[in-house]
Amino acid sequence: MTAVERLEAYRGELTGYCYRMLGAAAEAEDAVQETLVRAWRAEYDPARAPVRAWLYAIATNVCLDMLRSAQRRAVAMDLAPAATPGTGLGTPLPPHAWVQPLPDALLGDPAEVAAQRETIRLAFVAALQQLPPRQRAVLILREVLAFSAAEVAGLLDMTVAAANSALQRARATITRPAPAGPLDDAHRDLLARYVDAFERYDVAALTALLHEDATMSMPPFTWWLRGRADIAVALAHADGTCEHARLLPVQVNGSPAFGQYRWTGAGGHEPMALVTFEVGHAGITSTTTHLDLAGEFARYGLPEFLPATDEFAAPAS
Repeated sequence: MTAVERLEAYRGELTGYCYRMLGAAAEAEDAVQETLVRAWRAEYDPARAPVRAWLYAIATNVCLDMLRSAQRRAVAMDLAPAATPGTGLGTPLPPHAWVQPLPDALLGDPAEVAAQRETIRLAFVAALQQLPPRQRAVLILREVLAFSAAEVAGLLDMTVAAANSALQRARATITRPAPAGPLDDAHRDLLARYVDAFERYDVAALTALLHEDATMSMPPFTWWLRGRADIAVALAHADGTCEHARLLPVQVNGSPAFGQYRWTGAGGHEPMALVTFEVGHAGITSTTTHLDLAGEFARYGLPEFLPATDEFAAPAS
């Protein structure tokens, strides 16, 4: 194995780390590329640290540099109170304001993705953004990646006491989302029924699949709703944009998601949004329609156009 191949073997796990630190797939990819370039140019000293720890030290410095002047990324629920049906969406926020999904394909081994699912969920990554960058790094390195206190102190050039103190402060600050548990056949059946109802735009069937306290949000707008009843009202009085839509499955953040395509009126469907979910046994607990990612379908392995088929022919006029 060449030196480059040895470094490349760590790309997937470094991407997961940088994503948790930065909250966006594109920035995580940039950070990992910069990490590997710096590693390739540097003189690696095996006596100083194992290669994995050395790479994480570089990646941490890259991420901290990128976060030095960055605005904290968030989800809609962190930015505004719940809206009521019928209120306007408001003014969109720029892309750097939002925690964005990560394609599973960037993480490498599917078995590793499954094992890491709880710590790459969108809700968990959003929670991490509540922390100052160095506390964020300590928490991820200690509790997600299982580095020891001494190893973390070495990576961050701090004392063991300071590393332990940072971990305690991080634990006291962060609000962890409730565990989601592994996806099973019941969850998959629930999502299949959601897709069927959505593509038929059957609002009653769609909202029946939601948890009573489900949330619905649509970045880049801070507007969001809580509760099946309010979501049902909003969907019933929507402008028709989602009618005749198609949903194409994709894996992001260790969970099922869908590329949402809208009918163009010209023989096919074009990208509209990436839709991510939180799913429980009592129903779908959260839907996030990332309207701001319609132009990035290629990053998620989704086609940029869906031609009309017999099954999805032109809607009747």
